[in-house]
Amino acid sequence: MPSFDVSSEVNMANLTNSIDVASRTIINRYDFKGTTAKVEFSEKELTITLYGDSDFQLGQIKDILLPAMEKKEADSSKRIEPQEIQTVSGNKVKQLLKLKSGIDTELAKKIVKLLKDSGLKVQSAIQGESVRVSGAKRDNLQDAIAFIKKSISDFPLEFGNFRD
Repeated sequence: MPSFDVSSEVNMANLTNSIDVASRTIINRYDFKGTTAKVEFSEKELTITLYGDSDFQLGQIKDILLPAMEKKEADSSKRIEPQEIQTVSGNKVKQLLKLKSGIDTELAKKIVKLLKDSGLKVQSAIQGESVRVSGAKRDNLQDAIAFIKKSISDFPLEFGNFRD
């Protein structure tokens, strides 16, 4: 029986590359000279930390970082969960951006419910941080992929592990 998996994984190479591009841009920008503006990435914790002199400067850093991420991987900025801005020493500020990897249980349940309610002849099951969709025909699976892409646009999804 043909099947595929719906998942959402962070592409570490693209993410690291886009953060490096943003860091180089920040270093070379004239209005950031002599400031504490910088971007740090923790691969282990899947967090990006932005440092700046003011809230406005953090906004400018985000305006550099998010397009760089989108250029490397489409919809990658949708997996960012911004935390509140913290005041560090004096007038300096920092903000933590958490990255969501994998499909959480609520989104997985939503995908399963959408597929059941759609009337497509496919079965779906939650398997950890992914959803396995199987059906009798390959055409049904392709219809399911199109339906999921159309229905869920607020989180980046990947369709892989296709088996015949």
